[in-house]
Amino acid sequence: MQRLFSRTLNLPGRWLYVLAWLSAGVLFTGASLAQTAPATTSGVPIKLIVPFTPGTGIDLIARTIGPKLSLKLNRPVVVDNRVGASGNIGTEAVVRAAPDGNTWLVSVNTLVMNRSLYPALNFDPVTDLIPVTLSSWGQLLLVTHPKSGFSTAGELVKSAKARPGFINYASPGVGTPHHLSMELFKNTAGVFLTHIPYRGTGPAVTDLLGGQVDAMFLPIHVALPHIRSGRLVALGIGSDKRHALLPDVPTLAEAKAGQVNVDMWYGVFAPKGTPAETVALFNREINLILKSDETQKAFQTQGMDPAGSTPQEFGRVVERDANRWAQLIKTQHIKAD
Repeated sequence: MQRLFSRTLNLPGRWLYVLAWLSAGVLFTGASLAQTAPATTSGVPIKLIVPFTPGTGIDLIARTIGPKLSLKLNRPVVVDNRVGASGNIGTEAVVRAAPDGNTWLVSVNTLVMNRSLYPALNFDPVTDLIPVTLSSWGQLLLVTHPKSGFSTAGELVKSAKARPGFINYASPGVGTPHHLSMELFKNTAGVFLTHIPYRGTGPAVTDLLGGQVDAMFLPIHVALPHIRSGRLVALGIGSDKRHALLPDVPTLAEAKAGQVNVDMWYGVFAPKGTPAETVALFNREINLILKSDETQKAFQTQGMDPAGSTPQEFGRVVERDANRWAQLIKTQHIKAD
């Protein structure tokens, strides 16, 4: 057989072995790409749609994962910021996208809050998306200005019960995680605090630092520099456990302010109808990226704790959060602006 091929191709016999190895290499490479590439392997870029502005925690996640995902799948990956309507514009863009593995959503738990805050949406941000994987958790701190005189969350609760409405709190706006976290805190502790909504985190933090407002929930990485400088006092963390960056700050439960968990989750979603094998592929590759030292360091600098999951595990987190925030929004009669 070897001689037959030698005559037919008019090549020396030794080159047949080279051709055999090259052919095997091509077949192996093709098999590898079949295992690692999504269902669509064209040159069309994969879009990671971020429904918020560049520079946010969600944007950081997408821009950290994107280049690594591009290398793994041998396809271009583009981060697309679709800003507006508290994340609903970007979310709807993914909901309406073809479920072909080319469009994905990187979002945060405001996704499920919006379901109840905006009942007139012409899509369901929960049932019209497929949870792919959890990417990280973020914690919120209850902080206050030093002149308030509170050193623990328990002291704030005691004062608020004695003078309902006297203590106020800031948020970046109605329906934001900062706002809903404080409403959950109020509901759990049985107190009334006056809400002062701002248009954005920056103005709210400025007035908090100036002592114009008394308290606020802030992400750890935002609050930490001001705590270390003494310009803010950390009263408690809204989580089930303390955080490594602030090991001396108790949880709200430890501070006798009620069992309040307002952890923020971040994750990746696909349009409804995306093939299960494509979802499984992206879940596997993103989870591998999340385990890398580079990714973990990038997330931790923003106060986020990297965390992967199966699609099913993430789905349970989404469903549970959707139900509890819906109940709070209804109980506290909260309506988005």
